[in-house]
Amino acid sequence: MSNIVAIVGRPNVGKSTLFNRLTGKKEAIVDAESGVTRDRHYGRSDWNGIEFSVIDTGGYVDNSDDVFEDEIKKQVRLAIEEADAIIFMVDIKDGITGMDDAVADLLRRSSKPVFLVANKLDNHTQLSDIPEFYKLGFKELFGISAMSGSGTGELLDEMVKVLPDKEPYNYEVPNAADALPKIAIIGRPNAGKSSLVNVLLGNDRTIVTPVPGTTRDSIHSHYKYFDLEFMLIDTAGIRKKSKVSENIEFYSVMRAIRSIESSDVCILMIDAERGFEAQDLNIFSLIEKNHKGAVILVNKWDLVEKQTNTHKDFEERIRQQIAPFKDVPIIFTSVLTKQRIFKGVEAAIEVFKNRSSKIPTARLNDFILPVIEQTPPPVTKGKFVRIKFATQLPMAYPAFAFFCNHPQYIREPYKRFVENKLREKFNFSGVPIEIYFRQK
Repeated sequence: MSNIVAIVGRPNVGKSTLFNRLTGKKEAIVDAESGVTRDRHYGRSDWNGIEFSVIDTGGYVDNSDDVFEDEIKKQVRLAIEEADAIIFMVDIKDGITGMDDAVADLLRRSSKPVFLVANKLDNHTQLSDIPEFYKLGFKELFGISAMSGSGTGELLDEMVKVLPDKEPYNYEVPNAADALPKIAIIGRPNAGKSSLVNVLLGNDRTIVTPVPGTTRDSIHSHYKYFDLEFMLIDTAGIRKKSKVSENIEFYSVMRAIRSIESSDVCILMIDAERGFEAQDLNIFSLIEKNHKGAVILVNKWDLVEKQTNTHKDFEERIRQQIAPFKDVPIIFTSVLTKQRIFKGVEAAIEVFKNRSSKIPTARLNDFILPVIEQTPPPVTKGKFVRIKFATQLPMAYPAFAFFCNHPQYIREPYKRFVENKLREKFNFSGVPIEIYFRQK
């Protein structure tokens, strides 16, 4: 489990710019077809060897050009509730505004560590403007330029000191050969997650209500069913009524991060009546970037009016949206009628096995080197790339190193070509693959 750092503040103070700097992204990745910003709201960062997750709360406010103060307050309250540390951004050029005061008031009442950041410090003449922000009542005040990176090192030095000690990301292969698969049930509010857990466990271990966003705290349950045995992770519990009206999308993503990071395989449940929406894509991208296995359950399929190709067309639309990682089991279910739900669990166990599989080096090279020889990397700047050897790395997820003479000239399309060939030969269904080209 990692620490979560939330960046809060009113619109246009530079939250997304700082987010991009911390996570190493130059720009948000946009799905051109649907206009959905992907990977914008959540990322991972590390400083001085300490890893943490970063949430850009600005990505969760609707109508950002005309945002209401109440909406900003909701974001801040959720950040206080869920984050381990909070970066509160203000604009040095604007001075303290009424909305800054409102955000500061909420943050001062919390016990969470808050780092006040005066952004857009573009030249030394503005240094005299920084002390004004001490009026907001915080000890930690930093002047930075998120655009150039100036001052961010000092901010991060102090911030990582207050992050609680947590278990590091488990990228190494687990020692216990018989470790039980950890399967997380995640998805949008009201997609049927808790109902699925109740059916699997055979009791009302989690409380189900028709109100979206009722689940809250992560529960691990040991599950045995015939020859299936695993740990089931569900975010279960009751949310206070006062919280239900708050920004459910933002809340569900913060909870999803916790569940995803502690799992091996994620069952992503979507509502068949609503289709595969922007939030589903956002959660899927969290699974992928955390190198976890994935199974997509299309729930409430019994409520969908069907024609000849309804099933096929629905599945194809999902695969187009999750591209290029399309090799994922998609199962159409109804928790209410118990239709195909155990098939979904069996698929998750199969994906766990795929994620854990190790390919002997000799077998890997016997297959992939002739493929590469037949279709070598394109010549770039007059350089011929010769790949001599490949091996699977000792990681908890499938990762391969290819040794060659000019790794810097390997482009993304060729990486995808190699990945697709590996998928054709070996069963990595439901599992993200990492491919690295290294100097021989």
